[in-house]
Amino acid sequence: MEVLRTGDLRPISLEELNAAASLLTRVDRKYLVPAHVAQGLVQALAPRARVLEIEGTRSFSYASTYFDTPALESYLAAARKRRRRFKVRTRSYLDSGLTFLEVKTRGARGATVKKRVPYGADDADRLTPPGRTFVAQRLGEAGIIPTAAGRLEPVMATTYSRSTLLLPDDDARLTLDTRLTWQEALPGGGRGARRTAHGLVVAETKNPATPSPADRWLWAAGYRPATISKYATGMAALHPQLPSNKWHRILGRELAAACQH
Repeated sequence: MEVLRTGDLRPISLEELNAAASLLTRVDRKYLVPAHVAQGLVQALAPRARVLEIEGTRSFSYASTYFDTPALESYLAAARKRRRRFKVRTRSYLDSGLTFLEVKTRGARGATVKKRVPYGADDADRLTPPGRTFVAQRLGEAGIIPTAAGRLEPVMATTYSRSTLLLPDDDARLTLDTRLTWQEALPGGGRGARRTAHGLVVAETKNPATPSPADRWLWAAGYRPATISKYATGMAALHPQLPSNKWHRILGRELAAACQH
């Protein structure tokens, strides 16, 4: 599995990174690219970019568990482009031991609204009663029937490693996710089918209104923004029978050749 080399980049602390980017209104774009393309992007940005470094570490491990109803209401709302969508997951920062319960909904003009609370690491694969109460409150605020929270169960787990770059001159941020795996979550805490995106990197740019140098470099290399959701794309890869027209290009071209058991 590929590890991106960032040794040529100057480091930046988490505090500096947050201070540089916290007040910006951002446009996010995602790309799915081969690892060698992502490495070329890093090298092209090296003279101006800085990389997040914490205690000597520049690549950080993440794990998430996604929750959905037995009817897969969350997945199907995204697949069918429903206005009232939601996503519920735990996110664990494995290097620090921190875990959060997160709820994403759609706000005004289609903007994503994310609310999260600290969560017990031992509960990352399940929803506790207080966790369900938090989810129900967030769904109700978004105009979604809050009783859906009572039907949620774990359906998928992901792991990946992330490097974060800042382009100070352009007020832009770039994340690069490698070693992405998806695995079916079964009732009772078990695990089922597994897929791994070998040799691929999810690159996400977070910019002000104008495209960043990272976007322009990727465009010149022949890559365009893609519709990628770790949850929805992973579920479609694990369960080919699900409706997945929204992610057809990703599943049919870039991901099909790389996705392995």
